[in-house]
Amino acid sequence: MLTIAFIFYCIATILFFVAVTGKSFRNRTPEEHGKRFGRFAYVMATIGFLAHAVFIGMRWYIGGHIPTSNMFEFMQFLGFAMTLAFLGIYLIYRIPLIGAFVMPFSVIIIAYAAVFPREVTPLIPALQSYWLQIHVSTAALGEGAFAVGFAGGLMYLLRTVNLKEDSASAVWLEIVMWVICTLIAFIVLVFSFQLAGYQATFKAPFQMSTGQVVESQVKYHIPAVVGPKDGTLETTDKMKPWFEAPGFMKGNQAARKFNTLIWSVAGGTLLYGVTRLAFRRRISAIVSKWVQDLDPELVDEISYRAVAIGFPIFTLGALIFAMIWAHEAWGRFWGWDPKEVWALITWLFYSAYLHLRLSRGWQGKKSAWMAVIGFILVMFNLVFVNLVISGLHSYA
Repeated sequence: MLTIAFIFYCIATILFFVAVTGKSFRNRTPEEHGKRFGRFAYVMATIGFLAHAVFIGMRWYIGGHIPTSNMFEFMQFLGFAMTLAFLGIYLIYRIPLIGAFVMPFSVIIIAYAAVFPREVTPLIPALQSYWLQIHVSTAALGEGAFAVGFAGGLMYLLRTVNLKEDSASAVWLEIVMWVICTLIAFIVLVFSFQLAGYQATFKAPFQMSTGQVVESQVKYHIPAVVGPKDGTLETTDKMKPWFEAPGFMKGNQAARKFNTLIWSVAGGTLLYGVTRLAFRRRISAIVSKWVQDLDPELVDEISYRAVAIGFPIFTLGALIFAMIWAHEAWGRFWGWDPKEVWALITWLFYSAYLHLRLSRGWQGKKSAWMAVIGFILVMFNLVFVNLVISGLHSYA
């Protein structure tokens, strides 16, 4: 069912892009064209969402717990939450361009989830609690709303920033485009090597939390630029690593995750460079053509409303429910785990966003930048902190 949902999400994404091109077919005006294809796209997104909901229900029934316990399950649920937030916002504003920005992120997130192991596994004792269902699901729903806020903020910046000048805003907006290219490159690389059946196996010593050193096996599905510290390549016909992972990276999978990060950055930089050379202009300048007919104040309102909806939900899930569960599972409300720290940083950032907007009048460009940066913090927490920094939340 997830594959069916993914297909419908892709169709919806394409239709939303067709809707915002503004071309006339059969003597229809650009406005009629946009509304017509926007409706088709919304229906496709809704069908995909329903199929996705069925998948979550089936996996929940089979596994006996809500599917949010590992990276595959959480990321696909985040894609579900993004789509839910978008469907709700679209009903209010009915702007196809919102779908052209949000739905690709849902597709990217679900594709990203697919690179992780998909097996239904039993929960470890610490996770066998109803707080798992409440804490993780509400945090993901809040982050889904933040994604819509990010899309609104990005549209506002593309609409208002003068991209013909080398201003700080234009440069940083282009950096955001590079980050998006990096995410796309990551998915393309992982899928390509998976289709090719690539696998390299290493053996490396791993120190457990008890202090005992055991030999662990690490499997790479992307050629190893960086190998495990003191590791030995067992697959002789595969590429040898150029260097070993630094010692501060803990966990038997840290080197593999760091290797994936390096490939993503390199691939994203290459994709960005090729796109710039092909079009001979900034990527942000290419995309900005789609948003020139938008009302900046309306887009700013969409971004703010999405963040205002997501913030209390995220507060409950990522902080309050998380601390209650931590106290039940480990006997303390706060443990300075990297994931906890970055969740707090994200919460403080969005708190500042709402405070500055409501009390200091930070609307428009300042507010849009904060919505964009806030969601980048969310993705940093999900990708980098989960996969590179060792901690209690370093699952998958």
